[in-house]
Amino acid sequence: MSGAGGWTLSRVISSCLGLGLLRPAPGTIGSAFGLGVFVVFLAGSPTSVQIGATVVATLVGVAAATATSRRLGLEDPSEVVVDELAGMWLSVIAVDSVPAWILAFFVFRLFDIVKPFPARQMEALPEGWGIMLDDIVAGAYTWLIIQALLRWGVIP
Repeated sequence: MSGAGGWTLSRVISSCLGLGLLRPAPGTIGSAFGLGVFVVFLAGSPTSVQIGATVVATLVGVAAATATSRRLGLEDPSEVVVDELAGMWLSVIAVDSVPAWILAFFVFRLFDIVKPFPARQMEALPEGWGIMLDDIVAGAYTWLIIQALLRWGVIP
């Protein structure tokens, strides 16, 4: 299909199979989907595979988010949740613990909402880069916290 509301490959990808259209809280839904996909398909894989998959998801996400935002005529459409998927994946790279995954989910959502420096500044980047990179920053902060808590034995 074509047109502003049509289903293109970029819209399917950027909305994570349409999950970004669900209300309320499409970002939370996208993050939960991202964590679920990670747990099912990437958990237990070598860290290099997890990193590679996250880089690919981010780059594909930039292209898909750019195309979707252009097609819809919106700077950062709420239906685009591939950014949450990629940020969530980054949050749990090299993590193989259910409690850590759960904590990472909540910490990532907090950082995605609060947007600590330089996440908010990333939103000023053009098109899909701005859509994606604020969540990558949130994911990086989350990853640092989760890794520290795992190393300190705070979470198993």
